Amino acid sequence: MKEHKFREYICWGVTALLVIITCIGAALMFIRWQAVCGILRYLGQILAPITYGAVLAYLLAPVYNRVFKWVDRHVGVHIKPLKMRKAIAKTMATLSSLLVLTLVITGLIWLILPRVLESIKGIVNSIPSSAARIALWIETLFADYPDIEATVLKVYNQGVEQLVSWVQSTTDLIPNIEKVITSVYTSVMGAVSLIKNVLIGIIVMLYLLNIKDVLAAQAKKIIYSLFSLPVANEAVRKWRYIHSVFGGFIIGKLVDSLIIGILTFIWLSIIEMPYTVLISVIVGVTNIIPFFGPFIGAVPSALLVLLADPKKCLWFLLSILVIQQLDGNIIGPKILGDSTGISSFWVLFSILFFGGLMGPLGMIIGVPAFAVIYRLTSEWVNKQLKKKELSTVTNDYGALDHIDEEKKTYVR
Repeated sequence: MKEHKFREYICWGVTALLVIITCIGAALMFIRWQAVCGILRYLGQILAPITYGAVLAYLLAPVYNRVFKWVDRHVGVHIKPLKMRKAIAKTMATLSSLLVLTLVITGLIWLILPRVLESIKGIVNSIPSSAARIALWIETLFADYPDIEATVLKVYNQGVEQLVSWVQSTTDLIPNIEKVITSVYTSVMGAVSLIKNVLIGIIVMLYLLNIKDVLAAQAKKIIYSLFSLPVANEAVRKWRYIHSVFGGFIIGKLVDSLIIGILTFIWLSIIEMPYTVLISVIVGVTNIIPFFGPFIGAVPSALLVLLADPKKCLWFLLSILVIQQLDGNIIGPKILGDSTGISSFWVLFSILFFGGLMGPLGMIIGVPAFAVIYRLTSEWVNKQLKKKELSTVTNDYGALDHIDEEKKTYVR
């Protein structure tokens, strides 16, 4: 009996010590938040190849899985040994994933990148003529309002002067030779580091695709060794839910953005809009960001069209509005479905919150991350209500004044 009490006291003491250490650690993290962020950035740089490989493996996993199942099913008719059949299926699935990645990278480099660079070069070269054309358009527009015309032209000319001086400062090598050399060196080293990380990341991707089933089995083994069966089963079930939300949303959003980029390119080519490829790339890439993506992509694209041809700017904005309505009401729901299960307000909240914490990456993963948090919190709340034998229907609490403690009836 004394030994039992002694062990109980030790457990309570260890638990209290762990709670105190956790609180001290959390307080130090808030006090030294900048240092913590610096350490996390340093670790992020070290683990960049692993991160790139994991992201690529996650995105290409559907391709790998489909090819693996198809090859395994068809090869199994002719090759009976299981080990050989699995080896062939893995090899074909790996090569197929690598081929898809190669086609995507090659398409970006050889088809899109040269046209994008050409468009950017054309924009820089056409700044003086475009500025004069826009100034003439402003004079014509406000011809009957000389005061407004003078104010608008003054602000416009100041903006053009700053833009031209910035372009000249970046292209004039003599006055800024030291800054240019430093900038070029930093850019080159950054590019070399990025290429190195991407190449190593591709190797990591190939390894992860082939051992992902083993890693999943090891993770489940650890979970079942640490927790009781009910808790372990619940943890595995929740992990499947997290995977389905993130996988369905991110991959679906990439496919949706690709379709929007292609539709934008086709439509802008039909109406002969300037900088078609560059604008299509901007619209497609920014469309990955939910809610704010269309606005983020439309603003710089509209400015590009305004510089080239002010009269077409309105038509461009109307075209983007129609395309985004088509995406929001037809294409997006068909591809994504109800993969998040949260309302529009929480979508907006999650984008703002995670975007503020993590920048553009947070704006992309914020919606599925908050959907997971929302779902797990909702399950915990419902579980606690069931323990108290209370209703889990939200509408029952709408006009509620109080719940009778004895009868547990809802008084409104």
